[in-house]
Amino acid sequence: MWEWRNIYRGMLMGASDVVPGVSGGTIAVVLGIYDRLIEAINGFFSKEWKTHLKFLLPLGIGVVIAIGLMANLIEWLFEHYPGPTQFFFLGLIIGVLPYLTHKADVKHNFKAKHFLLLLIGAVLVASMAFFQTAESEPMQNLSFAGYILLFFSGWIASSAMILPGISGSFILLIIGVYTTVTSGISDFRIDIIAVVGAGIVCGIVVMSKIVKFFLENYTSGTFAVIIGLVIGSVFVIFPGVPGTGVMMLVSIVAFLGGLLAAWLLGRVEYK
Repeated sequence: MWEWRNIYRGMLMGASDVVPGVSGGTIAVVLGIYDRLIEAINGFFSKEWKTHLKFLLPLGIGVVIAIGLMANLIEWLFEHYPGPTQFFFLGLIIGVLPYLTHKADVKHNFKAKHFLLLLIGAVLVASMAFFQTAESEPMQNLSFAGYILLFFSGWIASSAMILPGISGSFILLIIGVYTTVTSGISDFRIDIIAVVGAGIVCGIVVMSKIVKFFLENYTSGTFAVIIGLVIGSVFVIFPGVPGTGVMMLVSIVAFLGGLLAAWLLGRVEYK
């Protein structure tokens, strides 16, 4: 049976992937489909590919719709209301932590080595905050080397994208091609979309195999790293204390809205 419910799930993942600092993998965890997503990507290249296609195609449709329709909205929100927008996603990210700790059964399964892995994951992602740079101007006349850069940027970003806590958009920002990619999508430049898309597909396939291996063989350790990555992303996306009382109030409301969204998604997906 086709899982058309995945269209809205894909839209949530796609919208988050546009935001530097927010991971589509984190949203997949919020939605309770992360394990299934990894399994489906790997299973797509097996004899049961039709079964996994029924899961992946609606999800992919949702991602494409969100990136196509919501990229401009997300960019507008970040341009005009960057603080409250980041606080909303901050609430959404923090809201997933209780589910992650419950799923990992931290109380019974985690030992000292797992908390060390958690700390390493958190420090790894949090350190990315020091690499934030001003956005570059979009590349106009792309050379062969430019297309190669975009392909491997898509590869690296999607590898990060599938890991909860690491933002693919933020990786593109660090590399210096974020505005090139987002403007290419907004202007519907087929060459940029095709090259970056090919890199994204390759990166997702390779990283999903790695994640699947560790989830199956080192479950508690993998969850420890994932929880650390999510915690670390909080430091990356935190926009700082609002400067005015009104903005402080708006940011608090946005943060609570993010927490509420995570809770409501949990109620819908895990009922």
